[in-house]
Amino acid sequence: MTGTKIPFDPETAPCGKKFGGERLVDDDGYGLVIRDQFFECGCRRIRHEYHDGSIHLSAIRHDGKRVKDPIQPDHGK
Repeated sequence: MTGTKIPFDPETAPCGKKFGGERLVDDDGYGLVIRDQFFECGCRRIRHEYHDGSIHLSAIRHDGKRVKDPIQPDHGK
């Protein structure tokens, strides 16, 4: 698996402010899909889809605190 980093335009980060950053997309071709967003402020949004179809979503603010993040549509980017 080799990930692809794609820059993205400013959008609302888990801290509530708008920042751009990089999106990491990784896929093993067998069902494991990793889509992580790394915002310039240090926040992170994580979406991992596993081989069994389960999905793990989480959001972490730049200060390290986990937050309840509204479910974002999956644009497949």
